[in-house]
Amino acid sequence: MKANDSLTAGCANWISPLDRERLMEACRKVRHVALDMDGTIYMGATLFPFTRPFLEMLEANGIGYSFLTNNPTRSIADYLVKLERLGIKTGPDKMYTTAVAAIDYLKANMSGVRKIFALGTPSMLAEFEAAGFEIAPVETGVLPDALVVAFDTTLEYPRLCHAAWLASKGVPYIATNPDRVCPTDQPTVLVDCGSLCSAIEYATGRLPDIVIGKPNPDMLSGIRHRYGLAADEIAMCGDRIYTDVAMARNAGALGVLVLSGETTLETALASDPMPDITAKSILEFGELLLESRNSL
Repeated sequence: MKANDSLTAGCANWISPLDRERLMEACRKVRHVALDMDGTIYMGATLFPFTRPFLEMLEANGIGYSFLTNNPTRSIADYLVKLERLGIKTGPDKMYTTAVAAIDYLKANMSGVRKIFALGTPSMLAEFEAAGFEIAPVETGVLPDALVVAFDTTLEYPRLCHAAWLASKGVPYIATNPDRVCPTDQPTVLVDCGSLCSAIEYATGRLPDIVIGKPNPDMLSGIRHRYGLAADEIAMCGDRIYTDVAMARNAGALGVLVLSGETTLETALASDPMPDITAKSILEFGELLLESRNSL
């Protein structure tokens, strides 16, 4: 990496707009690392080679970690199976998805909602059903209590059209996440929830009433409350400025951008404000955490 005059260049593997003293102090405070998944710890079905060493380093130094993902296509149980298949064994208490966050939001803020129409995978719909919601079919002229739009890899065109019609009729409308695309190790573009919402907006003029996932700072609330942490004791690591780093900033946490997924160094350098730390990967951020503790 190259750093311009406004940056502190710590080494060839990371940059920060913070001076060294402030950077070491911020890293020294970190007691818990919230990790994005796609583009951060793996890409598609491929685990990055640095992921397991990074997690082992955290454990060896008493630093906790959780997995946060804007991708609601899998249930928490499915994610745990995927992680175990990749060689990471963990528990449901360390997982938080935007599907779970949407369920929590509906129960806390829209208690009258029972019947929903949702664009989402069967795995996600089953998670909503398990939480007590009824999934409405495509019914001409019938309005459910709410519309939920998510990243849907099983999307059928008539369902997208029905979702647009519901949005046009003023049905309460929730999106699980703002991501335009989902990172992948395959030669394709995975159209994500934000792009589906853009299609609905273009067709109807309607935006979601609320977008649940990152950068909404509520995604970090569960971690703060579960572990009794202050905001600045959490580092949020992810590969996107407009979701991961923006959420960290909104929540008062340390924002760490990794260049192993969607975002390029050029984009990071051009962003205003810049991420607190931009690193090649979580491994380089781990080295910073160790350095901050050894610099006392």
